[in-house]
Amino acid sequence: MKKKKGTTGTCELCLREGVEITVHHLTPKELGGTFLPTANLCLPCHKQIHALYTNEELAIRMNTIERLRDDEKIRRFIKWVQKQPSSKLTRVTKSNERRKKR
Repeated sequence: MKKKKGTTGTCELCLREGVEITVHHLTPKELGGTFLPTANLCLPCHKQIHALYTNEELAIRMNTIERLRDDEKIRRFIKWVQKQPSSKLTRVTKSNERRKKR
């Protein structure tokens, strides 16, 4: 069952509870992921993933929760965000590496 934006629950990536949940397509829809697995993520985790990686990178090598958790950049973010209150809105900017790929 997919959860729509505005629903609260547990983020599958950072495991924080009582956070607003969004649906993240593990393989981006534009790259064929429309009917493939999704994950329920809090908004900060969802935004951070898309700030760090292109849709192509997500489709090829970051298309499972396990692969995301194993990534060093995401692991550092998770460590930080787990200390934040669920009500805190985080600010996300594209990584320098993503900016250079334009």
